Amino acid sequence: MVARRIKIYFDGGCRPNPGRMETAVVTGGAATVVRDAGIGSSMDAEWLALIAALRLAHDLRLTNFVLLGDAAAVVEQANGAVRARGEAADHLATFHALVGDAPAPAIRHIKRTQNLAGIALARGR
Repeated sequence: MVARRIKIYFDGGCRPNPGRMETAVVTGGAATVVRDAGIGSSMDAEWLALIAALRLAHDLRLTNFVLLGDAAAVVEQANGAVRARGEAADHLATFHALVGDAPAPAIRHIKRTQNLAGIALARGR
C-alpha cells in the first residue's frame, strides 16, 4: 500500500500593497491564519505563507507532502525555475535553511479557486 501524499495549501496577501500582511496554511481540514504578519508586499506575504507551510510539515513530521500555492512567481522561485532577487532572495534563503540537507519538497502551482488557504483568508475579510 502506498501512502497518500499530504497536501498543504498556502496563501498570503496584504492590503494595501505594500501594507499589512496576512497568511494562511491549510492541511487536513485545519486552517492556520495569521492576520497580522507584519508590513510588506504581497510577494513577501506569499513567501511567509510558503515558509509557514514548510514549518508546519516539519512540526507534523511529514515526509510525503506537497506544498500547493497560487503565487506562480513564488512557486517558480522556490523550485529554482526563476531567479529570486531582492527580498525574495532573502525569503528563499530562509526556505532553503529550513529544508536543510533533506530533499527539496514538492511545490506546485494551483489555480486560485483551488487554493483552500486562499479561501480561508477570504472568509475573514
